[in-house]
Amino acid sequence: MLSLPSIRRPDKPAGLRTLVVGAGEAGRTLTRALRRSPSYGLLPIGFLDDSPSLTRVAGLPVCGPIRSLGEAARTQRAEACVVAIPSLRPQQLAAIVEAGRAAGLHVRYLPSFLAAVERDARLSDLRRLQVESLLGRSEVRVVSDRPARLISGQRVLVTGAGGSIGSELCRQIRAFGPANLYLLDHDESNLHRLQLEITGSGLLDGDDIIIADIRDRRRIDQVFEAARPQVVFHAAAHKHLPLLERHPCEAVKSNVAGTQNLVEAALRHRAERFVLISTDKAADPTSVLGATKRLAELVVQRAADGPVTLASVRFGNVLGSRGSFLSVLADQIERDEPVTVTHPDVTRFFMTVEEAVGLVLETAAMAEYAETFVLDMGEPVPIVSLVQNYATQLKLPNVEIKYTGLRPGEKLEEKVFSDQERRVPTAHPKIWATRCTEPVPDFDPLLDQLYAAAEDGSTDYVKELLVRLVPEYQPSGLVETPVSASAPYPDGF
Repeated sequence: MLSLPSIRRPDKPAGLRTLVVGAGEAGRTLTRALRRSPSYGLLPIGFLDDSPSLTRVAGLPVCGPIRSLGEAARTQRAEACVVAIPSLRPQQLAAIVEAGRAAGLHVRYLPSFLAAVERDARLSDLRRLQVESLLGRSEVRVVSDRPARLISGQRVLVTGAGGSIGSELCRQIRAFGPANLYLLDHDESNLHRLQLEITGSGLLDGDDIIIADIRDRRRIDQVFEAARPQVVFHAAAHKHLPLLERHPCEAVKSNVAGTQNLVEAALRHRAERFVLISTDKAADPTSVLGATKRLAELVVQRAADGPVTLASVRFGNVLGSRGSFLSVLADQIERDEPVTVTHPDVTRFFMTVEEAVGLVLETAAMAEYAETFVLDMGEPVPIVSLVQNYATQLKLPNVEIKYTGLRPGEKLEEKVFSDQERRVPTAHPKIWATRCTEPVPDFDPLLDQLYAAAEDGSTDYVKELLVRLVPEYQPSGLVETPVSASAPYPDGF
């Protein structure tokens, strides 16, 4: 007997309009579950299935074969799709995921029932948390047709390809049909996992898989000589704030010298566009992370008169990225541990990984003269409210919060523009730009001294030079952090 949709009040949102890929038993079971559980935030509106005899299943239309996902998404005004064919080979699943993302859909897959039970609290499962209540704003979709025109038929290089942002960039770029997509990372396990995800094969036997360290100038030059990339997305970096406060020399080697190696290689080998992934911590920085990323922005800006179109993009904290708020919070809640937050009043800007990658792709096409771009992320979100909203959505009352104290380099509140930067509107209403202040007069010799000090491991001198190179950098004093068995996670949480 068919399970009829529940009656909803017309003034309540029913969830994202969702296409179910696969009209078999799994798809029908999934549809019934989604109708019974509005908390998933997905409203089934139709199926896609390759069986020509099916026209209607579970009271919903079969909108066409699976290969018509993009067209069906447009005609049905779909916002999401769920793949409900457990027998799909990895290559087939990857193709559907690409097609869905290219059509602007939120793509989910149906995990096994056992996995769903075991990992119910995790964001990566079918349960779609209401992003709006976590962020305090609607999710921003920034991608237009400009990125497709920029990337189609081009040779594209992504550094840090195996990371959270880099891997999502690779998945979305691949859907735009580049001539070549080169995946560069120093971690071979990350590259293997990424290749398996996006191609269905993890043989690691192609020229598009590149092991390289961005700190190795000669190796980076060899990569550019061989690949001749036209568009470069630079996502590789050291990002964990507390760790870099203790190891500033390593932050300089990767975040500054590594960026300069890539920019210079892009200039020498006549790349066309170069986009640096930066952070909101670069605005009036108080941490080594923020200062080195601000310095990376200046390295990019100083190359603006060359043949390459360059840009930097500042992110807030990315929900769901590896080691970020949701992933660590889910782990703590799953283990029934107190949730660690640094301070009751700490706030942060947040964005989804889809927003982050959409911003990168859009600004790559919009860049003209080494601008720094920022997504309009609304108001900063109190971390305590985020924890409480997350627990409420998972129906977990009385989550204990343990305050651990701000650590060196951390701010109570972040900002996206420094006090010296002017906020400039762009062609996109949700994207802002700024031209950073000019570097200090003795920038080049000081930069050489910084690199030498980092190579020598001169921690104190590195910090002194960072202050001279980035005058707005104000290192915070040491803050005593209580010792706890459950250490706080990065970024002020």
